[in-house]
Amino acid sequence: MFELRLLAPAPSVEATSDALMDELGALSVSVEDADAGTQAEQPMFGEPGMPVAASWQRSSLQALFDDESAATTAAAALLAQPWAQDLELTWVRPVPDEDWVRVTQAQFSPVEVTADFWIVPTWHEVPAAARRHIRLDPGLAFGTGTHATTRMCLRWMALARQSGHAGWPRVLDYGCGSGILAICAALHGAAEVDAVDIDPAAVRATQDNAQANQVLVQAGLPDAAVGAYDLVLANILSTPLKLLAPLLCAHVAPGGALVLAGILERQADEVAAAYAPEISLQVSDSLDGWVLLTGRRA
Repeated sequence: MFELRLLAPAPSVEATSDALMDELGALSVSVEDADAGTQAEQPMFGEPGMPVAASWQRSSLQALFDDESAATTAAAALLAQPWAQDLELTWVRPVPDEDWVRVTQAQFSPVEVTADFWIVPTWHEVPAAARRHIRLDPGLAFGTGTHATTRMCLRWMALARQSGHAGWPRVLDYGCGSGILAICAALHGAAEVDAVDIDPAAVRATQDNAQANQVLVQAGLPDAAVGAYDLVLANILSTPLKLLAPLLCAHVAPGGALVLAGILERQADEVAAAYAPEISLQVSDSLDGWVLLTGRRA
């Protein structure tokens, strides 16, 4: 396998990437900030507290090809294009053979939620301190426990149980992704757990992950959420959370709890305002620029 590396100014990145993948036979294309690690480095897309950038001023594009001939042919074809005058060829070089499974697995270690509750990939030993754990590997659906929003939801449930909460009769995980929040609720005393998502792949992932962790979770599309729940969890993003306010509030039973994540610190007030007519929400946790909003129905 051979790697073709190019430097491209912002206006040329999309066209170069599309040409490599759609016309020149690249197996994959990755784009990085060419100035990473220098004073010219720019924030990543959507980084908390920073404006969203369309592209870096200079990007490094790495394209993989089956062999050297394919890589050099692609480089020559690109550099001959009239719009590609600003592209700079850095190298065409062989890629060392790797055990890519091991390389990928090395990026995911057990995640400590609380001192005695951990998220553990299947290829790792369970930490000795873990009284409860979820076995979960990276997959197609969002939610491995590494992202701040997921960790805050998990931590909220774990700490509620540690403080003496007996568990929840009915729990709804709305936008379940991998099902990690639903599984956590089941492990922490929930008697009945429904998990719903608009993505059928997420529904399948939730079913598989629940079975692997030996807990009962009913997973389905959003219309599978029926009635009132003692705990409603939604780790999505601020805009859909605001749109979903009437629906999610309607699913919270009297005295029930609502836990929302996927919200940047600067978005907390506007999300809370969308729910204020029904449920008063407060920031109960924050991590890496994200906040957790929680409240109870009167």
